[in-house]
Amino acid sequence: MLTRTIRATAATAILAASLIATAGCSQIAAMAQPIVERTPDASSTSAAGTDDAAAFESVLSQDGSVSLTTDVADDLEVTIDVWAESPKRTQEWTTTGDKTFGYAINVADYRVAEKATLDQKRRVYLSQLAVTSTLSPAQTPGPVNFTTDPRTLVPSDAMSTDRGLLLNSFQGGLLVPESTISQLPDGTTGITLDFALTLSAEGSPNSDGSFSEQTIHQTLPIAIFAAQS
Repeated sequence: MLTRTIRATAATAILAASLIATAGCSQIAAMAQPIVERTPDASSTSAAGTDDAAAFESVLSQDGSVSLTTDVADDLEVTIDVWAESPKRTQEWTTTGDKTFGYAINVADYRVAEKATLDQKRRVYLSQLAVTSTLSPAQTPGPVNFTTDPRTLVPSDAMSTDRGLLLNSFQGGLLVPESTISQLPDGTTGITLDFALTLSAEGSPNSDGSFSEQTIHQTLPIAIFAAQS
């Protein structure tokens, strides 16, 4: 079985690719909307902010990036890589101002070599992507509420069919480089993102009759710090 340590650098590599992408690049990327970046206040890393983080467990706040993995079949794994884009220091994510993150969705078939041809891999198609959010401690709906057909986010020459967007193509998976969380209510200590992916996974390589559909969920809690006056 291939080593899985390559996933640790996936988000960094994909982000770098999105920054240098030019016309004709094979990486699939969603069109990003302009955002307003603000210089974080240095006091946002105060003791009060530390208390907020302690009260709301958040892996993203510790490392700035995280990989959420789901086995959709034996040795067939879908990964959602998420990283803080702006501010990159998540201790500076407060209730005020914009907080921007990026994410990428990919699949790996560990039964074959990473560079195996597509007809040797079990194909996985993504037909719907939904990202919703919940605010803590009130457990109320948050501002992130996004549902789309991923085929609308990629270039027209991307590999897709009526089953959805092919995640394990030579073009890579789905890259959404920028999604923004705007101002949150005072007293918010965290926001939990819920990623819901509707997938069609192939049971055996190059076998059109072996696909089965499933919806997977991954949640990501992110600590939010009190805005400093």
